Amino acid sequence: MSRRKGQNPKVRVGKRASGEKYYFFQYWTDLPGQEERKRQTEVIGSTSQMTKSEAERKKLEFISNVQLNSSEDIIPSSRTFADAVAYYREVFAPRMLRASTFSVADGHLKAHLESDWNGVPVEHINIDSVNEWIWKKREQHLSWVTIKNILRTMQRVLSASMKDRKPPFSQSGLAIPERDKLQMKIHSRRKVSFSWAQAKQVAEHIGKMETLGMARREQYITLFLLAAGSGLRSSELFALRVNDLDFSAGTVRVEESSDQRSAGKIGPCKNVTAYRTVLLRDPEGRAAMRRLKRFLGTATNSDALVFHTKQGNPLNENCVLRQGLHKALEALGLQKTGLHAFRRGCNRRWELAGVNPAVIRQQMGHTSAAMTALYTGEIPLDQVRAEFSKTFGSKIELLEKTEKMENEAAA
Repeated sequence: MSRRKGQNPKVRVGKRASGEKYYFFQYWTDLPGQEERKRQTEVIGSTSQMTKSEAERKKLEFISNVQLNSSEDIIPSSRTFADAVAYYREVFAPRMLRASTFSVADGHLKAHLESDWNGVPVEHINIDSVNEWIWKKREQHLSWVTIKNILRTMQRVLSASMKDRKPPFSQSGLAIPERDKLQMKIHSRRKVSFSWAQAKQVAEHIGKMETLGMARREQYITLFLLAAGSGLRSSELFALRVNDLDFSAGTVRVEESSDQRSAGKIGPCKNVTAYRTVLLRDPEGRAAMRRLKRFLGTATNSDALVFHTKQGNPLNENCVLRQGLHKALEALGLQKTGLHAFRRGCNRRWELAGVNPAVIRQQMGHTSAAMTALYTGEIPLDQVRAEFSKTFGSKIELLEKTEKMENEAAA
Protein backbone atom coordinates (compact mmCIF):
# COMPACT_ATOMS: atom_id res chain seq x y z
CA MET A 1 0.00 0.00 0.00
CA SER A 2 1.27 3.50 -0.71
CA ARG A 3 0.91 6.31 1.80
CA ARG A 4 3.37 8.53 -0.06
CA LYS A 5 2.70 12.16 -0.82
CA GLY A 6 5.79 12.11 -3.12
CA GLN A 7 9.26 10.65 -2.43
CA ASN A 8 12.39 12.80 -2.65
CA PRO A 9 15.09 10.75 -0.92
CA LYS A 10 18.33 12.33 0.20
CA VAL A 11 21.58 11.51 -1.59
CA ARG A 12 23.97 10.02 0.93
CA VAL A 13 27.60 8.85 0.97
CA GLY A 14 28.45 5.21 1.74
CA LYS A 15 31.78 3.46 2.27
CA ARG A 16 32.73 0.01 1.00
CA ALA A 17 34.98 -2.46 2.86
CA SER A 18 37.82 -1.41 0.55
CA GLY A 19 37.49 2.17 1.71
CA GLU A 20 35.95 3.43 -1.55
CA LYS A 21 33.19 6.00 -1.09
CA TYR A 22 30.03 6.13 -3.21
CA TYR A 23 26.75 8.07 -3.56
CA PHE A 24 23.46 6.25 -2.93
CA PHE A 25 19.83 6.86 -1.94
CA GLN A 26 17.00 4.75 -0.56
CA TYR A 27 13.32 4.68 -1.49
CA TRP A 28 10.15 2.72 -0.71
CA THR A 29 8.25 0.39 -3.03
CA ASP A 30 4.79 -1.07 -2.55
CA LEU A 31 4.09 -4.78 -2.31
CA PRO A 32 0.88 -6.13 -3.92
CA GLY A 33 -1.78 -7.11 -1.38
CA GLN A 34 0.28 -6.08 1.63
CA GLU A 35 0.16 -3.13 4.02
CA GLU A 36 3.94 -2.95 4.55
CA ARG A 37 6.39 -1.43 2.07
CA LYS A 38 9.87 -2.57 1.04
CA ARG A 39 12.91 -0.32 1.30
CA GLN A 40 15.22 -0.35 -1.75
CA THR A 41 18.78 1.01 -2.12
CA GLU A 42 20.08 2.47 -5.39
CA VAL A 43 23.83 3.09 -5.83
CA ILE A 44 24.55 6.12 -8.07
CA GLY A 45 28.29 5.98 -8.44
CA SER A 46 31.72 6.60 -6.93
CA THR A 47 32.38 9.94 -5.25
CA SER A 48 35.66 10.13 -7.17
CA GLN A 49 33.85 10.05 -10.52
CA MET A 50 31.07 12.64 -9.94
CA THR A 51 30.08 15.61 -7.84
CA LYS A 52 27.16 15.60 -5.43
CA SER A 53 25.17 17.81 -7.84
CA GLU A 54 25.63 15.21 -10.58
CA ALA A 55 24.52 12.51 -8.14
CA GLU A 56 21.37 14.55 -7.35
CA ARG A 57 20.60 14.84 -11.09
CA LYS A 58 21.03 11.09 -11.62
CA LYS A 59 18.75 10.42 -8.63
CA LEU A 60 15.99 12.58 -10.16
CA GLU A 61 16.40 10.83 -13.54
CA PHE A 62 16.00 7.46 -11.82
CA ILE A 63 12.86 8.56 -9.96
CA SER A 64 11.40 9.88 -13.22
CA ASN A 65 12.24 6.74 -15.22
CA VAL A 66 10.69 4.32 -12.73
CA GLN A 67 7.69 6.69 -12.20
CA LEU A 68 8.24 6.44 -8.47
CA ASN A 69 5.86 9.29 -7.61
CA SER A 70 3.26 8.66 -10.31
CA SER A 71 -0.26 7.33 -9.75
CA GLU A 72 0.67 4.28 -11.87
CA ASP A 73 3.21 3.27 -9.24
CA ILE A 74 0.56 2.85 -6.56
CA ILE A 75 -0.25 -0.81 -6.04
CA PRO A 76 -3.67 -1.38 -4.44
CA SER A 77 -3.56 -3.27 -1.18
CA SER A 78 -6.10 -5.74 0.12
CA ARG A 79 -7.60 -3.20 2.58
CA THR A 80 -10.69 -1.31 1.53
CA PHE A 81 -12.88 1.27 3.21
CA ALA A 82 -15.21 -1.58 4.23
CA ASP A 83 -12.34 -3.14 6.23
CA ALA A 84 -11.71 0.18 7.98
CA VAL A 85 -15.42 0.45 8.83
CA ALA A 86 -15.47 -3.08 10.25
CA TYR A 87 -12.52 -2.30 12.52
CA TYR A 88 -14.13 0.98 13.59
CA ARG A 89 -17.44 -0.70 14.47
CA GLU A 90 -16.12 -3.85 16.08
CA VAL A 91 -12.95 -2.69 17.85
CA PHE A 92 -12.42 1.07 18.01
CA ALA A 93 -15.91 2.39 18.77
CA PRO A 94 -16.79 -0.02 21.63
CA ARG A 95 -13.50 0.81 23.36
CA MET A 96 -13.11 4.51 22.68
CA LEU A 97 -16.46 6.20 21.93
CA ARG A 98 -19.56 7.18 23.84
CA ALA A 99 -22.75 5.56 22.57
CA SER A 100 -24.13 8.90 21.34
CA THR A 101 -20.94 9.68 19.38
CA PHE A 102 -20.97 6.28 17.70
CA SER A 103 -24.68 6.59 16.94
CA VAL A 104 -24.11 9.77 14.94
CA ALA A 105 -21.10 8.28 13.14
CA ASP A 106 -22.96 5.07 12.30
CA GLY A 107 -25.77 7.14 10.81
CA HIS A 108 -23.27 8.89 8.53
CA LEU A 109 -21.76 5.57 7.50
CA LYS A 110 -25.06 3.91 6.65
CA ALA A 111 -26.70 6.89 4.94
CA HIS A 112 -23.79 8.37 2.99
CA LEU A 113 -20.43 6.64 3.12
CA GLU A 114 -20.69 2.86 2.84
CA SER A 115 -22.64 2.80 -0.42
CA ASP A 116 -20.08 5.04 -2.15
CA TRP A 117 -16.77 3.99 -0.60
CA ASN A 118 -16.95 0.38 0.64
CA GLY A 119 -15.09 -1.19 -2.29
CA VAL A 120 -12.46 1.54 -2.62
CA PRO A 121 -8.88 0.65 -1.54
CA VAL A 122 -7.85 2.80 1.40
CA GLU A 123 -4.80 4.27 -0.37
CA HIS A 124 -7.04 5.53 -3.19
CA ILE A 125 -8.92 7.74 -0.76
CA ASN A 126 -7.25 11.14 -1.01
CA ILE A 127 -8.29 14.79 -1.25
CA ASP A 128 -8.87 14.52 -5.02
CA SER A 129 -11.29 11.59 -4.77
CA VAL A 130 -12.99 13.23 -1.77
CA ASN A 131 -13.46 16.50 -3.68
CA GLU A 132 -15.16 14.62 -6.52
CA TRP A 133 -17.46 12.94 -4.00
CA ILE A 134 -18.48 16.12 -2.17
CA TRP A 135 -19.80 17.69 -5.37
CA LYS A 136 -22.00 14.65 -5.95
CA LYS A 137 -23.39 15.22 -2.48
CA ARG A 138 -23.95 18.90 -3.22
CA GLU A 139 -26.01 17.85 -6.24
CA GLN A 140 -28.15 15.91 -3.76
CA HIS A 141 -28.73 19.22 -1.94
CA LEU A 142 -26.71 18.38 1.17
CA SER A 143 -25.41 21.46 2.98
CA TRP A 144 -21.69 22.05 3.36
CA VAL A 145 -22.05 21.74 7.13
CA THR A 146 -23.58 18.27 6.75
CA ILE A 147 -20.94 17.22 4.23
CA LYS A 148 -18.11 18.34 6.53
CA ASN A 149 -19.65 16.45 9.46
CA ILE A 150 -19.86 13.30 7.32
CA LEU A 151 -16.22 13.73 6.28
CA ARG A 152 -15.17 14.06 9.92
CA THR A 153 -16.68 10.63 10.48
CA MET A 154 -14.83 9.34 7.43
CA GLN A 155 -11.54 10.72 8.75
CA ARG A 156 -12.07 9.09 12.15
CA VAL A 157 -12.92 5.73 10.57
CA LEU A 158 -9.80 5.76 8.39
CA SER A 159 -7.40 7.05 11.04
CA ALA A 160 -8.65 4.53 13.65
CA SER A 161 -7.12 1.60 11.73
CA MET A 162 -3.92 3.33 10.58
CA LYS A 163 -0.63 2.92 12.41
CA ASP A 164 0.09 6.66 12.55
CA ARG A 165 -3.57 7.43 13.43
CA LYS A 166 -3.61 10.17 10.77
CA PRO A 167 -6.40 10.56 8.17
CA PRO A 168 -5.32 10.45 4.51
CA PHE A 169 -6.78 13.88 3.72
CA SER A 170 -7.37 17.22 5.40
CA GLN A 171 -10.59 19.24 5.28
CA SER A 172 -8.51 22.34 4.60
CA GLY A 173 -8.11 21.00 1.06
CA LEU A 174 -11.85 20.75 0.33
CA ALA A 175 -12.88 22.48 -2.88
CA ILE A 176 -15.53 24.74 -1.31
CA PRO A 177 -16.20 27.97 -3.26
CA GLU A 178 -15.27 31.17 -1.41
CA ARG A 179 -18.86 32.45 -1.62
CA ASP A 180 -20.09 29.30 0.14
CA LYS A 181 -17.41 29.63 2.83
CA LEU A 182 -18.58 33.18 3.44
CA GLN A 183 -22.22 32.09 3.69
CA MET A 184 -21.30 29.39 6.21
CA LYS A 185 -19.56 31.97 8.39
CA ILE A 186 -22.52 34.32 8.15
CA HIS A 187 -24.92 31.49 9.06
CA SER A 188 -22.74 30.57 12.04
CA ARG A 189 -22.82 34.17 13.30
CA ARG A 190 -26.60 34.28 13.00
CA LYS A 191 -27.43 31.18 15.01
CA VAL A 192 -30.42 31.79 17.26
CA SER A 193 -29.81 32.85 20.85
CA PHE A 194 -32.32 33.90 23.49
CA SER A 195 -31.73 36.77 25.88
CA TRP A 196 -32.84 36.61 29.50
CA ALA A 197 -35.84 38.79 28.64
CA GLN A 198 -36.88 36.33 25.91
CA ALA A 199 -36.39 33.40 28.27
CA LYS A 200 -38.77 35.06 30.72
CA GLN A 201 -41.31 35.56 27.89
CA VAL A 202 -41.08 31.86 27.07
CA ALA A 203 -41.49 30.93 30.74
CA GLU A 204 -44.50 33.22 31.10
CA HIS A 205 -46.19 31.67 28.08
CA ILE A 206 -45.46 28.14 29.31
CA GLY A 207 -47.26 29.07 32.54
CA LYS A 208 -50.44 29.75 30.55
CA MET A 209 -50.40 26.60 28.39
CA GLU A 210 -53.50 24.56 29.18
CA THR A 211 -52.18 21.59 27.19
CA LEU A 212 -49.70 20.98 30.00
CA GLY A 213 -50.49 19.93 33.54
CA MET A 214 -49.49 22.15 36.44
CA ALA A 215 -46.50 20.00 37.43
CA ARG A 216 -45.18 19.88 33.86
CA ARG A 217 -45.60 23.65 33.43
CA GLU A 218 -43.59 24.33 36.60
CA GLN A 219 -40.94 21.89 35.46
CA TYR A 220 -40.52 23.45 32.01
CA ILE A 221 -40.52 27.02 33.35
CA THR A 222 -37.74 26.14 35.79
CA LEU A 223 -35.81 24.22 33.13
CA PHE A 224 -35.84 27.09 30.61
CA LEU A 225 -34.95 29.77 33.16
CA LEU A 226 -32.09 27.68 34.54
CA ALA A 227 -30.85 27.01 31.00
CA ALA A 228 -30.84 30.77 30.30
CA GLY A 229 -29.35 31.68 33.67
CA SER A 230 -26.58 29.07 33.80
CA GLY A 231 -25.67 28.31 30.18
CA LEU A 232 -25.69 24.56 30.86
CA ARG A 233 -26.05 22.15 27.96
CA SER A 234 -29.40 20.36 27.75
CA SER A 235 -27.65 17.02 28.39
CA GLU A 236 -26.19 18.51 31.59
CA LEU A 237 -29.51 19.94 32.74
CA PHE A 238 -31.25 16.58 32.31
CA ALA A 239 -28.53 14.87 34.42
CA LEU A 240 -28.55 17.37 37.31
CA ARG A 241 -29.18 15.88 40.74
CA VAL A 242 -30.40 17.64 43.87
CA ASN A 243 -27.00 17.20 45.53
CA ASP A 244 -25.36 19.10 42.65
CA LEU A 245 -27.01 22.32 43.86
CA ASP A 246 -25.67 24.63 46.56
CA PHE A 247 -28.19 27.41 47.07
CA SER A 248 -26.20 29.17 49.79
CA ALA A 249 -23.12 29.39 47.55
CA GLY A 250 -25.18 29.98 44.40
CA THR A 251 -23.49 27.17 42.47
CA VAL A 252 -24.44 24.28 40.19
CA ARG A 253 -22.03 21.35 39.91
CA VAL A 254 -21.77 19.50 36.58
CA GLU A 255 -20.49 15.93 36.88
CA GLU A 256 -22.78 13.91 34.59
CA SER A 257 -24.53 14.09 31.26
CA SER A 258 -27.70 12.56 29.82
CA ASP A 259 -27.23 10.72 26.52
CA GLN A 260 -30.41 11.44 24.59
CA ARG A 261 -29.50 8.88 21.92
CA SER A 262 -29.50 6.13 24.56
CA ALA A 263 -32.87 6.80 26.19
CA GLY A 264 -31.38 9.51 28.40
CA LYS A 265 -28.80 7.21 30.00
CA ILE A 266 -26.75 9.09 32.60
CA GLY A 267 -23.02 8.91 31.96
CA PRO A 268 -19.81 10.92 31.67
CA CYS A 269 -19.70 14.52 30.49
CA LYS A 270 -18.82 15.58 26.96
CA ASN A 271 -15.16 16.38 27.70
CA VAL A 272 -12.82 17.22 30.57
CA THR A 273 -13.72 20.93 30.63
CA ALA A 274 -17.42 20.05 30.97
CA TYR A 275 -16.73 18.91 34.55
CA ARG A 276 -17.12 22.20 36.40
CA THR A 277 -18.94 24.20 39.05
CA VAL A 278 -20.96 27.10 37.63
CA LEU A 279 -21.39 30.20 39.79
CA LEU A 280 -24.73 31.98 39.40
CA ARG A 281 -24.24 35.33 41.12
CA ASP A 282 -25.43 37.79 38.48
CA PRO A 283 -29.06 39.00 38.74
CA GLU A 284 -30.27 36.51 36.12
CA GLY A 285 -28.45 33.60 37.74
CA ARG A 286 -29.84 34.50 41.16
CA ALA A 287 -33.37 34.63 39.72
CA ALA A 288 -32.89 31.19 38.14
CA MET A 289 -31.65 29.75 41.45
CA ARG A 290 -34.60 31.22 43.36
CA ARG A 291 -36.99 29.65 40.87
CA LEU A 292 -35.14 26.34 41.13
CA LYS A 293 -35.28 26.36 44.94
CA ARG A 294 -39.02 27.02 44.86
CA PHE A 295 -39.52 24.24 42.31
CA LEU A 296 -37.69 21.65 44.44
CA GLY A 297 -39.45 22.67 47.65
CA THR A 298 -38.56 20.25 50.40
CA ALA A 299 -37.03 17.52 48.25
CA THR A 300 -35.50 14.87 50.52
CA ASN A 301 -33.79 12.52 48.06
CA SER A 302 -30.46 14.26 47.36
CA ASP A 303 -29.55 11.75 44.66
CA ALA A 304 -32.77 12.28 42.67
CA LEU A 305 -32.73 14.00 39.30
CA VAL A 306 -33.87 17.64 39.36
CA PHE A 307 -35.81 17.25 36.09
CA HIS A 308 -37.34 13.82 35.68
CA THR A 309 -40.36 11.87 34.47
CA LYS A 310 -43.00 10.43 36.80
CA GLN A 311 -40.92 7.24 36.88
CA GLY A 312 -37.82 9.18 37.96
CA ASN A 313 -36.04 8.87 34.60
CA PRO A 314 -34.31 11.71 32.71
CA LEU A 315 -36.53 13.89 30.53
CA ASN A 316 -36.64 13.31 26.79
CA GLU A 317 -35.46 16.43 24.97
CA ASN A 318 -37.74 15.87 21.98
CA CYS A 319 -40.76 15.80 24.30
CA VAL A 320 -39.64 19.02 25.99
CA LEU A 321 -39.32 20.72 22.62
CA ARG A 322 -42.55 19.35 21.14
CA GLN A 323 -44.75 19.86 24.20
CA GLY A 324 -43.32 23.10 25.49
CA LEU A 325 -40.61 25.16 23.86
CA HIS A 326 -41.64 25.01 20.20
CA LYS A 327 -45.26 25.85 20.96
CA ALA A 328 -44.18 28.80 23.09
CA LEU A 329 -41.78 30.08 20.42
CA GLU A 330 -44.46 29.86 17.74
CA ALA A 331 -46.95 31.78 19.90
CA LEU A 332 -44.37 34.49 20.68
CA GLY A 333 -43.23 34.83 17.07
CA LEU A 334 -39.68 33.71 17.92
CA GLN A 335 -37.60 31.51 15.65
CA LYS A 336 -38.05 27.78 16.19
CA THR A 337 -34.90 26.26 17.65
CA GLY A 338 -33.64 24.07 20.50
CA LEU A 339 -32.50 24.51 24.08
CA HIS A 340 -29.00 25.45 22.95
CA ALA A 341 -30.26 28.95 22.13
CA PHE A 342 -30.53 29.63 25.88
CA ARG A 343 -26.89 28.57 26.28
CA ARG A 344 -25.72 30.92 23.52
CA GLY A 345 -27.74 33.76 25.05
CA CYS A 346 -26.13 33.20 28.45
CA ASN A 347 -22.64 33.27 26.90
CA ARG A 348 -23.46 36.57 25.20
CA ARG A 349 -24.96 38.08 28.37
CA TRP A 350 -21.80 37.39 30.35
CA GLU A 351 -19.62 38.77 27.58
CA LEU A 352 -21.62 41.99 27.28
CA ALA A 353 -21.46 42.34 31.06
CA GLY A 354 -17.66 42.41 30.83
CA VAL A 355 -16.93 39.07 32.48
CA ASN A 356 -13.34 37.91 31.89
CA PRO A 357 -13.21 35.61 28.78
CA ALA A 358 -11.31 32.94 30.73
CA VAL A 359 -14.05 32.90 33.36
CA ILE A 360 -16.75 32.64 30.68
CA ARG A 361 -14.88 29.75 29.05
CA GLN A 362 -14.77 27.90 32.38
CA GLN A 363 -18.41 28.65 33.19
CA MET A 364 -19.50 27.39 29.77
CA GLY A 365 -17.27 24.31 29.83
CA HIS A 366 -15.63 25.19 26.52
CA THR A 367 -12.37 23.59 25.45
CA SER A 368 -11.00 26.73 23.75
CA ALA A 369 -11.33 30.51 23.59
CA ALA A 370 -12.25 30.18 19.92
CA MET A 371 -15.35 28.17 20.81
CA THR A 372 -16.42 30.77 23.37
CA ALA A 373 -15.97 33.53 20.79
CA LEU A 374 -18.15 31.62 18.30
CA TYR A 375 -21.03 31.67 20.75
CA THR A 376 -21.24 35.46 20.70
CA GLY A 377 -22.21 35.61 17.04
CA GLU A 378 -24.14 38.56 15.67
CA ILE A 379 -25.60 40.64 18.51
CA PRO A 380 -29.30 41.53 17.91
CA LEU A 381 -30.00 45.22 17.33
CA ASP A 382 -32.16 45.57 20.47
CA GLN A 383 -29.24 44.40 22.61
CA VAL A 384 -26.91 46.80 20.78
CA ARG A 385 -29.33 49.64 21.54
CA ALA A 386 -29.48 48.60 25.18
CA GLU A 387 -25.68 48.67 25.46
CA PHE A 388 -25.52 52.10 23.83
CA SER A 389 -28.19 53.42 26.19
CA LYS A 390 -26.35 51.99 29.19
CA THR A 391 -23.07 53.61 28.16
CA PHE A 392 -24.17 56.83 26.48
CA GLY A 393 -27.71 57.22 27.84
CA SER A 394 -27.72 60.90 28.86
CA LYS A 395 -25.65 61.94 25.85
CA ILE A 396 -28.00 60.18 23.42
CA GLU A 397 -31.06 61.82 25.01
CA LEU A 398 -29.38 65.26 24.73
CA LEU A 399 -28.51 64.70 21.07
CA GLU A 400 -32.05 63.53 20.28
CA LYS A 401 -33.51 66.65 21.94
CA THR A 402 -31.07 68.89 20.04
CA GLU A 403 -31.93 67.21 16.70
CA LYS A 404 -35.65 67.57 17.45
CA MET A 405 -35.28 71.28 18.19
CA GLU A 406 -33.23 71.85 15.04
CA ASN A 407 -35.81 70.02 12.92
CA GLU A 408 -38.66 72.07 14.44
CA ALA A 409 -36.74 75.31 13.81
CA ALA A 410 -36.06 74.31 10.21
CA ALA A 411 -39.75 73.52 9.69
